[in-house]
Amino acid sequence: MVLSKRERILAIVSIMVVGLLVLSKFLIDPIAGRLKQLETRKQQLLLELNEAQNLFQRRRLLEKKWKTVLSDGLRNEVEAESRIARALDEWSRQARLTLSSVKPERVASDKEFKEMTFAVAGTGTLDAVAQFIWQIETAGLPIKVKDIQLGSTNESGQSMSLQLRLSALCLGTEREPSEEKQPQEEQWELNNEEQV
Repeated sequence: MVLSKRERILAIVSIMVVGLLVLSKFLIDPIAGRLKQLETRKQQLLLELNEAQNLFQRRRLLEKKWKTVLSDGLRNEVEAESRIARALDEWSRQARLTLSSVKPERVASDKEFKEMTFAVAGTGTLDAVAQFIWQIETAGLPIKVKDIQLGSTNESGQSMSLQLRLSALCLGTEREPSEEKQPQEEQWELNNEEQV
């Protein structure tokens, strides 16, 4: 069978079109899809790397703060009671709030940290109460407000009564926190940072 020139051209074009379709379906499309997957994975890994680097930076900052809290913090229950009582007295004087009672309550615990609660009652103006609470919330001591009750002692609302339940953390043991890290821990952290 002899093909005419026109038939040969049509056959060649048809074979080329079918070849391009096969090439596109089995080679170009899978490669393009794989490149798209790789690009997506690359973006995902870059985000994970960025998060890991942020985590390491945050850890360093928090570690410094933690060491400060431990060094300036409350080492035992007796120290906690006296420092918080002095602080409450100072804050109430600054805020012009009259404290009627401060009662520490120890909570039994055999954990590394112990929680102590303080029942505080006082009276003063609304501004004095607000300033007193603000000083507690912004204090460097490991203390927070657990419960609060406000009441008005007169009809005008100028004199307020305040009852607080404060929570403070102190170290449960008498030992000093070690400033030195174990060499093994440091090596493990360095290895993790290098891998990331």
